[in-house]
Amino acid sequence: MKHLKSLFVILAAVLCGAANAQSVDTVAVWSASMKKNIKNVVITPAAYQTDKDTRFPVVYLLHGAGGDFSNWIKKAPFLPELASRYGMIIVCPDGNTHSWYWDAPADSTSRYETYMTRELLPYIDKNYRTIASREGRAITGLSMGGQGAFFLAFRHLDLYGACASMSGGVDIQSFPSSWYMESKLGSQAEYPERWEEFCVMNQLYRLKPTSIRILFDCGTSDFFYPMNQRLHEQMVYRRIEHDFISRPGGHTWDYWTNSIKFQLVFFDNYFQDMAAAAKKEAEKAK
Repeated sequence: MKHLKSLFVILAAVLCGAANAQSVDTVAVWSASMKKNIKNVVITPAAYQTDKDTRFPVVYLLHGAGGDFSNWIKKAPFLPELASRYGMIIVCPDGNTHSWYWDAPADSTSRYETYMTRELLPYIDKNYRTIASREGRAITGLSMGGQGAFFLAFRHLDLYGACASMSGGVDIQSFPSSWYMESKLGSQAEYPERWEEFCVMNQLYRLKPTSIRILFDCGTSDFFYPMNQRLHEQMVYRRIEHDFISRPGGHTWDYWTNSIKFQLVFFDNYFQDMAAAAKKEAEKAK
């Protein structure tokens, strides 16, 4: 009898844990612009299963060059726990190996700005209980994905309220023959205007001092560190509010898996600020 009671206790604990567990799913989203299904990892927090009337903020987390949608969950298996801790949905899209998250002028089959902003984002808002406004959205990524996060956020201020970058390739003009960028933009010698237009460093004119919450970091041993330092200096010059962190580290997963922990705290603070502001406005309206 004691063994039977123990079995019931264990079973109840397992069922309770399952009911409160975060979820990690692979979701295929149809891209009409590229005429193909694109895979994405979607992580929902434990509260998503229990708080059925609650809507959750979303963080879009982008991979780097040569990667895919599964990189982040494989390299940072603690992400579901952090999603539950902060009560957020985390979406890891597939940006192809070298899309740079652009609508590529030299490759009509690569329309990843359109996919991210007009196809994936509406799909997530339609199929999940999200806070479907810029106050409930943030975007970040590593390397190519850090560049992509800033590129998309700066060009779509109506969609994202906070953005971040880890070791971002924020000045593509410094590497004209690298990472297949020529296949997306054409050669820098032939199309210099494209390389200027698609460079994050040249998107700052779109920003006012408080247009969007910004955080970026880069390891001091990273080959992208000098360009991130220059981006910081340009933001200071333009009086664009931001947080920039430089610390020891290179262009490695050890660096990024540490960095994402701090970035999710940054986003959580932003989401809490937005929720508090919305609550205050609602109380005023009464």
